Amino acid sequence: MNMQQILQMGQQMQSRMTEIQENLDRQEVTASSGGGMVTVTVDGKGQVKRISIDPSVVDPGDVEMLEDLVMAAVGESQKKARESYEAEMKKVAGGLPFPMKLPGIF
Repeated sequence: MNMQQILQMGQQMQSRMTEIQENLDRQEVTASSGGGMVTVTVDGKGQVKRISIDPSVVDPGDVEMLEDLVMAAVGESQKKARESYEAEMKKVAGGLPFPMKLPGIF
């Protein structure tokens, strides 16, 4: 490869990475815990957008269980978002080592 080809590849990669980051803002990933009693939706960057809690889980005598269910659903939805991000970045990188840390993402 000559230098011009390398520069073109770099520009294409940068353009694709910008596109992926923009798509991450619009992407939604959902996960649940407790058999669907707690559902959390995050964006592609892992930021929590919505939490839905089945009223049957709200027990004033067992707040700890509800907290655990929320934490489990948040963790799982963020994990799914991270895996989706890493898969997209690997497509762009075409063999470069990933996960590569970009500012503001995970």
